[in-house]
Amino acid sequence: MLEPPAPPEARARLRLRSLCWALLAGLSAGALGLSMGLEPALRAGGSGLFYGLLAFHLQRVDPDDGHLQAGLVGAVCGIHSLGLPLDLHGAPEEVLPGLMMALVRAWLPLIGAALVLHAGQRSFSALRP
Repeated sequence: MLEPPAPPEARARLRLRSLCWALLAGLSAGALGLSMGLEPALRAGGSGLFYGLLAFHLQRVDPDDGHLQAGLVGAVCGIHSLGLPLDLHGAPEEVLPGLMMALVRAWLPLIGAALVLHAGQRSFSALRP
């Protein structure tokens, strides 16, 4: 059975919360990425915005599924990795350590943003009556 549509006030409140999650994730990922430079911070911030939007809607659908939430972090990290400028010329034993460090540095701001959102959501739900 279909649920009746939500009143406009509830939908507006949900849109506002979704945008707040996206901004919180984007700003925290961008701030964490600033230690690596402006371009990585902007890329991390954009990916963080995307992650925040998806995380909010995933939280609404199934708040208790930690596997889906972890998978979302991994998926956004993978998407973020697609645009990394990587130098893959040389022998594998020379290239792989640099490649792994570049990926870890790219993923850290997004993982940090996920932790900020998760902690914020937990503390917000604990404060609500």
